[in-house]
Amino acid sequence: MDDTMCDTVGEHLARYNAEHGVNVLREQFHGQWLWDYVPEQHRPFLKETMRCDDFFEELDVFPHAVRVLERLQQHYEIYIATAAMLFPNSFASKYRWLQRHVPFISSDQYVYCGDKSILHADYLIDDIPGYLDRFTGQGVLFTQGHNLAETRYPRVKDWLEVEEYFLPGGKVRDSGAPLK
Repeated sequence: MDDTMCDTVGEHLARYNAEHGVNVLREQFHGQWLWDYVPEQHRPFLKETMRCDDFFEELDVFPHAVRVLERLQQHYEIYIATAAMLFPNSFASKYRWLQRHVPFISSDQYVYCGDKSILHADYLIDDIPGYLDRFTGQGVLFTQGHNLAETRYPRVKDWLEVEEYFLPGGKVRDSGAPLK
């Protein structure tokens, strides 16, 4: 969910810039995590921000994500997995975010977890290579600034590329992999 369907980094930047009176841009820390870019004394602010009740509920949806997920659902069984155990207070706000933005995906198909290796599926689209490392199916890396150096996984840069990868005429379909 985070930084795959919705813009967690963008919300961090907005709150960080407002709090510290700066104008850090996403392009400035490409190739690393925002956490590694900001001064060490500001890192607790980033962590506390994620503990705010409204943080996860306010996230912007990435362009085309909803439309592509609706199309994918016609061919695949879709589950939304989120490593919510890192911030247990996020359960309710993530639930509300999902209900508001992807109401066509049943709440029975939300998976709140810590370690995504528990997922048994054919594909996992994620921005964190570590989750893909432990996943037993095919990992697909969703491009974010912090994963630019990663080369071990097929990569999609946005939801238009997700659509191309998974839907008829896309890479998965052309490779002979069955749909649903």
